[in-house]
Amino acid sequence: MDVELLYRQHLGEADRRLLASVAGAGTPVEEALASPAVEAAVFPHPGDGGVAIGVSPFLAFATAVHRTAVTLETATFVEERWAPRVRVPVFDAAALRDLVADPARRYFLVELLASYTRVSSGVTWTRTARGWRRHRFSELDPARLAELLEVVESPERPGVYRRLGDLALFLLGVFPDHPPAIGPGAATDRLLRVSGVGRDPAAAAAAESGSRSLLTLLGARWYRAAVASARAAGRPVTATLAVAGHMADHFDEGRRVLNAVADRYLFPWREHWFGAR
Repeated sequence: MDVELLYRQHLGEADRRLLASVAGAGTPVEEALASPAVEAAVFPHPGDGGVAIGVSPFLAFATAVHRTAVTLETATFVEERWAPRVRVPVFDAAALRDLVADPARRYFLVELLASYTRVSSGVTWTRTARGWRRHRFSELDPARLAELLEVVESPERPGVYRRLGDLALFLLGVFPDHPPAIGPGAATDRLLRVSGVGRDPAAAAAAESGSRSLLTLLGARWYRAAVASARAAGRPVTATLAVAGHMADHFDEGRRVLNAVADRYLFPWREHWFGAR
């Protein structure tokens, strides 16, 4: 995966001018994104969630992820949200540091955040024995999005599973204080069934524990299912999908990295950035 090329493809002309003026023309993008000077230019008022005029969301997220990775290089602990307005130190910064040490994984998180500045929703129709059936879906509703697994063809299933994994990671990482209402009930039973874990005792226990536990379990399984369904359909496992497979094994670390990014850079303006709440 050529992350330098991928960043340059996503950055707008104004973004590239800013990086060149602050970090110097010809500086590799990732090196520029990690610099404190670029952080100061993109986030001129630390803590308020705002960015400089003309900065794209993609550049803001890329700077936030890279500066968080720099902070983790010397951190001994990371604060964890325990309750509203209550945080506790967790002394496992090394696990988070390892996750974002890889350029492809940093880019994965940046792209994930940027993808939710515009979300898709709509209606699909399927033919049943009783006629046509209408299905509504939204990329911000795990239960609705999972229903697509029942109507798409095999080659499309890896994409749906990948997006479900992304959604779980996004919601838990950026909106940990407002998880979607998923608990015991018919809707959750259907979500588990279409996700292929309907009879799994661990999933049932997670559903009893609440939305956060269930999304954590399902998020990792959705990412694994994305890789497995691609192989089953005879499709190549792309570099991005391989990163999703890694995230399946380190889902909680990914969630906590996004928590750190959101706390420091995005929290006050989450609704402005994403419109998810």
